[in-house]
Amino acid sequence: MTASAAVARPVLVGANHRSSSLALRDQLFVEDGAAPAFLEGLRGAGLSQAVVLSTCDRVEVLTFDADPLRAARIAAEALAARANLPVDGLSSQLYTLVGKDAVRHFFAVTSSLDSLVIGEPHVLGQVKAVHRISREAGMAGPEVEALLQAAYAAAKRVRTETRVAERPVSIAAAAVQFARDLHGDLSECSALLVGAGDMGELIAEQLLAYGLQRLVVTAPRQGRAEAMANGLGCHWVAFDELHSAIPQADIVLTAVSARHILIGPEHVQQALKRRRRKPIFMVDAGIPGDVDPAVNRVEGVFLYDLTDLERVAMEGRATREAAARDAWGIVDAEVLEYTRGRAERVAVPAIVALRAYFEAVREQVLAEASGDADKATRLLIHRLLHGPSETMKEIAGVGDGNRAEWERTEQLLRRLFRLE
Repeated sequence: MTASAAVARPVLVGANHRSSSLALRDQLFVEDGAAPAFLEGLRGAGLSQAVVLSTCDRVEVLTFDADPLRAARIAAEALAARANLPVDGLSSQLYTLVGKDAVRHFFAVTSSLDSLVIGEPHVLGQVKAVHRISREAGMAGPEVEALLQAAYAAAKRVRTETRVAERPVSIAAAAVQFARDLHGDLSECSALLVGAGDMGELIAEQLLAYGLQRLVVTAPRQGRAEAMANGLGCHWVAFDELHSAIPQADIVLTAVSARHILIGPEHVQQALKRRRRKPIFMVDAGIPGDVDPAVNRVEGVFLYDLTDLERVAMEGRATREAAARDAWGIVDAEVLEYTRGRAERVAVPAIVALRAYFEAVREQVLAEASGDADKATRLLIHRLLHGPSETMKEIAGVGDGNRAEWERTEQLLRRLFRLE
């Protein structure tokens, strides 16, 4: 490990569903096809390794650098350029995490504890996908690789040792059951997925697994709609066609979280007229919601949000809170293990150099002692202690102004050699 790598620290800069608006995240969004060029831009600006994670919930740059402030500035400038905004205009919606804070955040993201819907299964696959892109671009250096592998280990423990992952799957299963109760055979149904949120995608996947044949996707950003449609094997339509697409849909899923209403009573009333009063099942998976709650008062429309579905799917709040506590406990334990291991690896070069020096001195005194063990051991002690002793005298003899340095040196020596 080189000296520069030994002092490189993890740095994470990003915007997520808590810090920023959906409109900004759409501007920042980095499609898979654009990720290599984005990473190349980071390389050209001076970062030797990085991963960019871009989902509906977040856009984040993870890197390692010996100068965290410089690395954070480079990442922020790259994101600002992506959004075509000045850095100052972006800074209020960005967060910067360094060291252990960055590690804990990334472990939580990978374990789906920082998602809009805790436990959703897609983010781990998204992290693995951007990891592969970073590796192919030559930007997954040893520090990034080690952190990502540790993050995967944390996510695996969270999924296998807690019930956190049960929540979103059971919510999706509840949505499918309601849809089947209303419409019967899903192979005769059409569905419209609005937005690229992970919970909406999960419910759509469950519907397809249970026989849904026709699915159409739309999203505020066309690139997301196209990517989602490709992933689900279906068609997409432009977002400005949203309301005209509702009449063709027996099932409408929304997962935009746009902080404003996308579908109101008037939209579903018009759709019902064109459907000859055939009912519509709707799931609002947006947080905050995308559908006006008044829609539920329209006869022929059955609207459920995540709270409604969760109430059916889960045993109770206490179970969820206990699972979340257990999951965070696992993440914190894995963060501690990772940081301890990294600290130990940072010390390795100094330990190797010290051992090499001791071995060189040992060989020298053995040659001088000509087989005299007593002479050899006395010479060895003298040679090994000569340099440190002179330096200790120098530190201790500078005067009262340097007493603090001497006390720190003495404490370190006692700790290193366990003199107590």
